[in-house]
Parts: sequence; structure tokens; C-alpha cells
Amino acid sequence: MLIVMHHSASEEQIDQVISAVQSMGLQAEPIPGSLRTAIGVLGNQGYVDDSTIRNLPGVRETIHVSKPYKLVSRDFHPASTEVTVRSAVFGDNRPPVIIAGPCSIESEEQMLEAARTVKAAGGQMLRGGAFKPRTGPHSFQGLGVEGLKYLRLAGDATELPVVTEVMRIEQLDAVCKHADMLQIGARNMQNFDLLKEVGRLDHPVLLKRGMSATLEEFLAAAEYIVAEGNGNVVLCERGIRTFERATRNTLDLSVVPLIRDMSHLPIIVDPSHATGKRSLVPVMAKAALVAGAHGLMIEVHPDPATALCDGAQSLDGDGFSALMGQIGGLQDYLRTH
Repeated sequence: MLIVMHHSASEEQIDQVISAVQSMGLQAEPIPGSLRTAIGVLGNQGYVDDSTIRNLPGVRETIHVSKPYKLVSRDFHPASTEVTVRSAVFGDNRPPVIIAGPCSIESEEQMLEAARTVKAAGGQMLRGGAFKPRTGPHSFQGLGVEGLKYLRLAGDATELPVVTEVMRIEQLDAVCKHADMLQIGARNMQNFDLLKEVGRLDHPVLLKRGMSATLEEFLAAAEYIVAEGNGNVVLCERGIRTFERATRNTLDLSVVPLIRDMSHLPIIVDPSHATGKRSLVPVMAKAALVAGAHGLMIEVHPDPATALCDGAQSLDGDGFSALMGQIGGLQDYLRTH
């Protein structure tokens, strides 16, 4: 439930409403606004009887919110959130943040070369997987902590913030030590213990949509993180599983304007995992920006033919540079139309 106060409501009246909510065994979350204060009610398992609260001094109206996600919704938080990762800022009226790098960290030399390519082309963040959740147990699983060190070294050498995936709670200390942003991958979107633990940290989080997750489930997963106190969450659409087999997944671009309408959190798109085909990445990347994405995650490898993971969907240096040039032209067009 959302309690909207009159613009003239006093601090004493607001405190009285908060006390009334707490006396019902529920949590009150004040949401200050430029015109008036609202108070979010959390912790209820069903309908809340608002008859007493509705008649308290200073209360303008009560709005029942039935969504399983509240803190990430625009009902509770009308203003858009900006998430800052060192020099990169995700948010409305900001240039799109382009995150790029290899799917898997393979060596120090590979990461340094990839980082220089990303930096030279104008990318704002560096990605690389040290812990890899692969479909088959015999596939390359990543270099672990050694890979994290290579990622940090490459990020420092090029002054790029770095993001990498964390799969288990036990990995958090090591990943936080080396990464500027934590990625929760599609397979862990509903790993609720991990989400809660990440929510207790102050590291920004990139949350990927699960391969079969509905929009409601996606936002509810983000709610687990925000409810623990970490509001620095960026959502990522990376394609969902459908009956179509021509592409690796089905890129759901409609989710971008939908989430921008329903949630205050920034959303980016990963066209590499969504399509699984190098030739489709540039066009879907540009389509994502037209749809309103706050950024992109692009797989870039110095030599995709020899990549230990997802080479078929990775761009080489020339391909990524060409895409970045096209994105620049697209941004110029969007600013004037």
C-alpha cells in the first residue's frame, strides 16, 4: 500500500502515520517528493485495512499496490534512478553506457588486448567472466580468482570500470575485491540467498533476466536486492527462451520501454547472448538503443575464432569499432529527432 500525504502535511503528521503503520506490524518507508511525501507500506502478506490510516490528519489518499515488487516500482519511487560505476553513469538523459569485453577471461594478454580495443573504440566499461556457469560440465569454466586479477589489471591499465559475474555467496569477497560492479547472471536471477547477500553490499549490481523469466519475476528478483538496502541495480535484458531455434534466445526488446514505464531502475540490453550470432549483434544493439536502453553489453574478443567461450557471437576489434561509430551516428540522430 502507498499512503500519499497532503503537500501541507507536517512532520508530526507524517510521523503519526508511520507510527500507525508500525503498530500494525508493518514497515513504513517514507518517500519524500518535490510536492508531497508518500509512505510505502511493506511486509503485508495480503490486503491491508486502511480505514484507520485513511482518516489520520494529513493523509490525502491510500493506494493499494498488489505487485510483488514495490521498492523498484514507480508507484513507490516515481523519479528515475541513476547508477554510478566509477566513471560510468546509467540513467535517463545520459549517454548509453557500452560495456564490452570477452565472455571468458583466458589470459592476462587476452584481457589487456581486449581492454585496449574497448577503450580505443569508446567503450565505457570492461566485462570478462572469471566464473562461468556453462550448460555442460566439460566446457571451460573460467580461471576463477586468477581471472579476476587479470580483469582488474586490464581495467586499471585502461581506466575502465570492470564488471564480472558472481555465482555463489562464497565468491563475493573475491569478486568485490577486484570488480567495480557485480553481475548476477540469468541462471542465478532467482538465487534468492545470493540476491539478499548482494543486497547487503554497497557494490552496484547488474541483474540479468532469467532465460524463462516473466517481467514480473524479473522485477521481483530486483526487489530482493533493493529490499536489503542496495538500490544501485541495473537490469539487463539478454533474451528469453522460446520455441524459436534460429537464434540462441529471443530478444524481447518490448521489455525495455515496459520496464522504463514500470520501474525507476536503468535497463540495458545484451544482444550478444540474445542472438548468439555475430552478424545480428550490431543491428539489435542499435534497435535496443532506439527502444530506450540505457546501455549495451557487447562481447568483444581479440580473436573470436579461438575464443574458449561464445566466439560465434563475439565481435573482433574492427567489428566493435565499426559498431561504436554507428552508435555515435545513431545518438546524434536521436538527439535531434
